[in-house]
Amino acid sequence: MTQHLLIFGFGYSASYFARAYGHEWQISATVRDAGKAEILNKQGIPTFIFNPDYVDAGLRGMIARADALLISIPPAQDDPVLRVFGEEIIAHPPKRIVYLSTIGVYGDHAGAWVDETTPPHPKSLRSQQRLRAEQQWQSLSERAQCALDILRLAGIYGPHQNALEQLRRNSAKRILKKGQVFNRIHVADIAQVIHACLTSRHEGGVWNVGDNEPAPPQDVVSYAADLLGCTPPPLIDFDAADLSPMARSFYGENKRVRNEALRTTLGIKLIYPTYREGLQALYDSLRQPEAGDD
Repeated sequence: MTQHLLIFGFGYSASYFARAYGHEWQISATVRDAGKAEILNKQGIPTFIFNPDYVDAGLRGMIARADALLISIPPAQDDPVLRVFGEEIIAHPPKRIVYLSTIGVYGDHAGAWVDETTPPHPKSLRSQQRLRAEQQWQSLSERAQCALDILRLAGIYGPHQNALEQLRRNSAKRILKKGQVFNRIHVADIAQVIHACLTSRHEGGVWNVGDNEPAPPQDVVSYAADLLGCTPPPLIDFDAADLSPMARSFYGENKRVRNEALRTTLGIKLIYPTYREGLQALYDSLRQPEAGDD
């Protein structure tokens, strides 16, 4: 019998997972607006509206039926899923919950390596909220006696969301901050990790979901420019760069994130172990003719 997966927040990563592995699950989902819900319902995905102003009454019945939950909604002052449905989930516990978090919970480590045993010390408000949500989901899983996987995601890229697209839109920047590196993760690798967690018999855990090679951000843009055969944008010193407060805050944290547990314990072999393989595949997809072209 096909198991039922309820996805809270049908965003970039969750929707990619559904396209890649949805044939293995009976999937239902939540979105924030009625227009997107209508589109997904027409595609055969039962979809419910869930936002701060409206909660679809049908969601409670779906929670009771769910074999697993995928939580992909960021917290604000609190976690909206826990606030509205926490007691409902405890009363009708799924077999497993997968919660999408962020490596931002580790805070700044001045470029040093961190792993899942490193105590979280979030710096930004959004990462502090993420850590609090992680702790609340851990508490719920203990009360409900169900497995919980927390996926701490690195910077996400993939189709329509990558340095190649930024260069094509003339929005790419090469920001130079001495010693700064970031981990990244292709959305296809996020999808395979979600799949591994949902189908595994392990008891759950915390997993760093990032690539094998933390790298300076300007190098990623330069590599993308080489693929496109264009001149990369000029280097801009971080202190002089025109960045949004959120973008600037990302540069306030510098760390190298290990993913050994992901590869050894979960047995994940990354499809795109570094940004080079990921960008190459995205570039190759741009060169493929559209259906119907000669």
